[in-house]
Amino acid sequence: MMTSTPAVQFPPEPVPVDRPRAKVLIVDDDERNAFAATQALEELGQELVVARSGPEALRKLLHDDFAVILLDLHMPGMDGYETAALIRERRRTRDVPIVFLTAVFRDEGHIFKAYSAGAVDVVFKPVDPFILRSKVQVLVDLHLKRVELANELEMRQRLLEENARVQAEKLEAERSLQASLRRQQAIQRALPIVFYSRMADPPYAALSVSDSMKGLTGFDAEDFINNPEFGYGRVHPDDLVIVTRAQDEARHAGAYTCEYRLLCADGTYKSVIDQGILSEDPETGEAVVFGTLLDNTERRALEEALGHARKMETVGQLTGGVAHDFNNLLTVILGNVDLIQRRCGEGFAFDRQVRAVRQATERGAALTRQLLAFSRRQRLDPAAVDLNDLVRDFSPLIKQAVGEAVSVQWDPGDAPAFVHIDPAQMESALLNLAVNARDAMDGAGGITISIQADPAGHHRLIVRDTGPGMPHDVASRIFEPFFTTKDVGKGSGLGLSQVYGFVQQSGGEVTVVTALGEGAAFQITLPAIAPPAPVETVAPTPSEEATGSEHILVVEDDPALLALAVDTLESLGYRVTTANNAASALRRLKGGAAFEMLFSDVVMPGGVSGLDLARKARVGNPGLKVLLTSGFIGEEAIDWADEYPMLDKPYDSPSLAAKVRSVLDA
Repeated sequence: MMTSTPAVQFPPEPVPVDRPRAKVLIVDDDERNAFAATQALEELGQELVVARSGPEALRKLLHDDFAVILLDLHMPGMDGYETAALIRERRRTRDVPIVFLTAVFRDEGHIFKAYSAGAVDVVFKPVDPFILRSKVQVLVDLHLKRVELANELEMRQRLLEENARVQAEKLEAERSLQASLRRQQAIQRALPIVFYSRMADPPYAALSVSDSMKGLTGFDAEDFINNPEFGYGRVHPDDLVIVTRAQDEARHAGAYTCEYRLLCADGTYKSVIDQGILSEDPETGEAVVFGTLLDNTERRALEEALGHARKMETVGQLTGGVAHDFNNLLTVILGNVDLIQRRCGEGFAFDRQVRAVRQATERGAALTRQLLAFSRRQRLDPAAVDLNDLVRDFSPLIKQAVGEAVSVQWDPGDAPAFVHIDPAQMESALLNLAVNARDAMDGAGGITISIQADPAGHHRLIVRDTGPGMPHDVASRIFEPFFTTKDVGKGSGLGLSQVYGFVQQSGGEVTVVTALGEGAAFQITLPAIAPPAPVETVAPTPSEEATGSEHILVVEDDPALLALAVDTLESLGYRVTTANNAASALRRLKGGAAFEMLFSDVVMPGGVSGLDLARKARVGNPGLKVLLTSGFIGEEAIDWADEYPMLDKPYDSPSLAAKVRSVLDA
């Protein structure tokens, strides 16, 4: 899996002794959270004030001026939203930056509500001290610079009034002001924030824009200033109503905050947070807005990715549990159907009905395999595989599956592309993608399969079609189980979810690149491995007839499955002793009877699994043969999956007979 390099954390610069201190208000009803915030911010050298409730915070705001307010959203009585609303109603405090802290309200609706309530940022608990300290440092610096600039402007005014009397002092003040302005501009260029002023009425013509606009959009500040409609014209059409609503809010509340997408010079859209306050031009008296733009693209993408991953994980856990129970039921049905067919023979009165039951059971087994694949609980048999060889050998079957009206082109890589995967599951995933592409093209079009390598040490298998493509809302759900765009009865909605689960379980990633009218390209990215050393293959020896007379201990907590195993094995000539849990099985193994094989379910009640039972049983009887069975084994089974032979549920009587015989003869 690909990982990102953590950012290097540097300690904050010490506050100069002669620099004024700002007050930071921390509002949190939890004493531990308030203490953690004060500990994180002590290094800033500012005055930290703590309030334990919304009313206490409002009382402190009556007497003191604060550079920033850290406000907990989830408080008893008056919560963060109500407190913020009262702060914004007062002229003295409505412009104080508010940073919401929350450990509960993480969904998009609450985040949007927080920004609508006047927050400049939202920080999630538990709070990272470095991130909190960095955010507060920026806001404190801005506050101190505003105070500094206001003081300097006041000094300049006094000097101008005394110009006739003290010419020397005026010149000194001018020089001091210019230096201050240069420092202010340097700070603005260094901060990842765009500062601007503009008209308050459409098309919101820009009056001034900081140079940091180049880094955000790729356009120069002059592009926005010289063309009155340039900025508003680059807002995403679907977001224009958001901008208009925010400006109406500014007319009533004096300030606004909104988020929208802005078209950049490279043709992509960035999500930006726009915050501003309403003022007026001192010369013309016209309404103007002073505001900032923050790039929110990366955070928005991370929030969407996190939400999608959590949803897929939840659905995977649910489907895995359902598939496990279904496999137990299907094993009972399939095994008893086999016993009926064997004992009644062909031509008995209900032969056709029994065959129909078997076919339906096999279809159910296929569906549960797809569910287990999505939930990453299927048992894999990975090996070193060259994707080029696999696709080349499997191409004839793909062409047969998609039909003659669909052309299949194969673009192999320049070099071997070895990965560690289950080849059978990889072929199934490739077939799923090809059939899905055929259905998207209504049975006629073109499919291109290619292999690529990237510098990060991964191999990428790409299946591209010439179909109609998909809109974003469909593409974002395409790997969810049971989601399908096909008509009822024409698709289970599990094909692509099976691909997703298999690739995830194999340590890779599957994505889709698509747009309406541009087809779709499914990309399977897998970690590359070194080419394996060549090995000689030995042809398997023919097995004997799948019957026997050995003594087998069968351990199964499901009574129906236990009865089925006993009937099947006894009909093959084996002697069978049963146990319904591990403790009972260990007592029988320590008794006087001799057993040649232990046949046990993996998942059992009592705190001892079939794997633990097998290990304990082999301690006292190293020659005991072991065969395990399970409806599913999760990712935790990777370390022991090859320790003992496995028989996957659901199994039929011939499969059980053949597996038992092969293990006994090994």
